[in-house]
Amino acid sequence: MQKRMTISIDEAVYEGLVRFVGRRKISRYLEDLARPHVVKDDLDSGYQAMAEDTQREQDAREWCEGLIDDVADVAR
Repeated sequence: MQKRMTISIDEAVYEGLVRFVGRRKISRYLEDLARPHVVKDDLDSGYQAMAEDTQREQDAREWCEGLIDDVADVAR
């Protein structure tokens, strides 16, 4: 759910935002800038859980190493 808010910024900053991102994209731009600082996504624990899945890690390693043979056959 989105919430509407009113903020006050310097006119030069506003004009810079309009030139840089476009008049109708300022909200999204500011939200994308602020999100990592105010919303704690649980990526760290997700990556940790993936790393602890030893079978998945082994399968991924084998898949990556299998790609090396594919690259060796590519004409340069």
